[in-house]
Amino acid sequence: MQPLRYSINVTLDGCCDHRAGTTDEELHRYWAENLARADGLLFGRVTYEMMESAWRPSATGAMPDWMADWMLPFARTIDAAKKYVVSSTLDRVDWNAELVRGGLGDAVGRLKREPGKGLFVGGVTLPKALAELGLIDEYEFVVHPRVAGHGPTLFAGLSKYVDLKLVSRREFGSGAVALRYEPKR
Repeated sequence: MQPLRYSINVTLDGCCDHRAGTTDEELHRYWAENLARADGLLFGRVTYEMMESAWRPSATGAMPDWMADWMLPFARTIDAAKKYVVSSTLDRVDWNAELVRGGLGDAVGRLKREPGKGLFVGGVTLPKALAELGLIDEYEFVVHPRVAGHGPTLFAGLSKYVDLKLVSRREFGSGAVALRYEPKR
């Protein structure tokens, strides 16, 4: 059974708006390595559309003006990755993706039972639903040294506690810290 890993950037005050964090070459390299550890990426509609609009190569292959050369390894990794999209509103997806159909617990359970090195989930709404179902095997929070004072927060409205055990910690030159946890069973 392959593990389902949840990983997200978050500010010190809990904001997980993707525009509130900071980034640099070291963090992009880390995220590329993180994604490469998974056989597939599991996204809800909002995260899928956001990632596709930012990281899918243009038809001409030209880099967007905002993309630095050091972002290319991450861009290539996410572009090549198999993607699974949970959505009740999309009729079709592409960008090496397929829609996940059926009940969330059963559908994700089927994906986890496939052989492989793991699945990676990002976003806010889908991970909350997966946490409610007890399907997340690893939580990783990359905490940025910033107070945002706004934005969505993680697991708002979760119906029960999820107790975690710290399994690793990594500090970055920027002051960000990656904290990896597993659920206490």
